Amino acid sequence: MDEKILDCYRRAGKIASEARKHGLSLISENVRLLDVANKIETQILDQGVGLAFPVNIAINEIAAHYSPRHDDALVFKKGDVVKLDVGVHVDGYIADTAASVEVGTNNYSNLIEASQKALQNAIGVVKNHGVLEAIGKVVEETIVSYGYKSIDNLTGHSLDRYVLHSGLSIPNVAHTMDNQKLKVGDVIAIEPFASTGTGHVVSGNGSNIYLCLDSFRMKLVRNQGARLMAQRLSSQFKTLPFAERWCQKVISGSTDVSLKKLAFLGVLKHYPQLVDKGKGIVSQAEHTVLVTEDGCEVMT
Repeated sequence: MDEKILDCYRRAGKIASEARKHGLSLISENVRLLDVANKIETQILDQGVGLAFPVNIAINEIAAHYSPRHDDALVFKKGDVVKLDVGVHVDGYIADTAASVEVGTNNYSNLIEASQKALQNAIGVVKNHGVLEAIGKVVEETIVSYGYKSIDNLTGHSLDRYVLHSGLSIPNVAHTMDNQKLKVGDVIAIEPFASTGTGHVVSGNGSNIYLCLDSFRMKLVRNQGARLMAQRLSSQFKTLPFAERWCQKVISGSTDVSLKKLAFLGVLKHYPQLVDKGKGIVSQAEHTVLVTEDGCEVMT
């Protein structure tokens, strides 16, 4: 990997790690989710780098994909298990990291430890020419050893410049029959999810997180106003996910109406919340790593 690119990944990873740690320290009973998200994002932007995606704050049975609205009144409650997922990019080179914390209680400390330990063990088997299925196997075995289920339809992912989810899916269960191999220079996010429920997620309500789809779809939009809005969003956010609250200065009028219309027209993707099918409590841990000749370098 080019030294300048490596420096970008390392800087993104350092800033993301610091933001994750700071964000976890802000989470406590009766604090607003919106305040935590805004403070983390401000800390990142103040360092002259970019947000790879909106700060995700998923609580209890929501495994992933929730970011507060601009007017969100939700607060953390005692006993909540909170997943905090943070993404930073430096010149498009992305670091993605997450951790879990319990608000004011210790009822799920083993669940949180299960995903952390699974991440640690998975990092230990990453190597040049390593088979992806081996990562899923060690993640699942670790989580099962704690008495929980590894979520079978959530995966980690490879990262590319300005592309959060590129070609590879990094499994969290064994028996995926995924014989693809890693190679030196691959950058991947490993993110085990441990669940007290079914270990399978389904789509829930909207997450307030969006993505601009390919420009060809925009050409099919006949309404001039809708096309202009779509072009503004694409120019502002390009290929990376963005939050409803970020659109306040981009879209005039109701962001809800505009974003819903553009999603209906197929020029935006609105990510759904991903919820454990059995309403079980979920923990998550995540690091971004670079595959090297003799293992990997943890960026976050």
